Amino acid sequence: MDASAGRHLVYQTSLMSALLDGIYDGETTVATLLEHGDFGLGTFNALDGEMLILDGVCYRMRADGTVTPAEGDERTPFAVVTEFRPTVSIPVTTPATRDEAVSLITDTLQSSNYLYAVRLTGEFEWVRVRAVERQEKPYQPMSEAIRGEKTIEFGRSAGVVAGFRTPLYGQGIGVPGGHVHYIDADRRHGGHVLDFKLLSGTIDICIGTDLHLELPLTAEFKNAELSPDDLADQVEQTENHR
Repeated sequence: MDASAGRHLVYQTSLMSALLDGIYDGETTVATLLEHGDFGLGTFNALDGEMLILDGVCYRMRADGTVTPAEGDERTPFAVVTEFRPTVSIPVTTPATRDEAVSLITDTLQSSNYLYAVRLTGEFEWVRVRAVERQEKPYQPMSEAIRGEKTIEFGRSAGVVAGFRTPLYGQGIGVPGGHVHYIDADRRHGGHVLDFKLLSGTIDICIGTDLHLELPLTAEFKNAELSPDDLADQVEQTENHR
């Protein structure tokens, strides 16, 4: 997969490193996000649920695994969205772990230097997720906020694992590697993906060549610590641990 299909825009509000530092309130609304794309993920102000945008609908996934549509005036401190226009589809006809699914994607991509939107639609043997509880001020850094977080394992279900694959040089801007959320086919259950076992499905990939990044014009962002020495460790601890 290469960039021969042309340029493709990804819109992002704020930085992952700001979220790690406890900047949990933003001014960007769900309605604004939907003006920039029909596919994406992020979170809501005060970390009040995980966000997933699919087919132009924004969903909120709470710590108990339940899912509800989000209102247009809801605000986000961090989100990434794009118009999902896949140029590559990978059929998965035999069971695969998360690591094996990632390998299929990696083997297909001709370059790791672009941003990719990835949507895996299929039948899952199980999916393990989490979602952070709503936070109260004064906000703690995310490494503190996720302590004692609940994990939920859904049994066999049909659904979608969706999100973004970010280059390693995007450390702090986004989440290097895969950052994905899950929602079931009935749009009733989901969360931030920790691990899964796929039975069969299809992986659709949309390349992102252009990044439109909007930084918050707030005192909290101005004074945030956005490049701590342990940034990579914080990202791994808060986003990729299983």
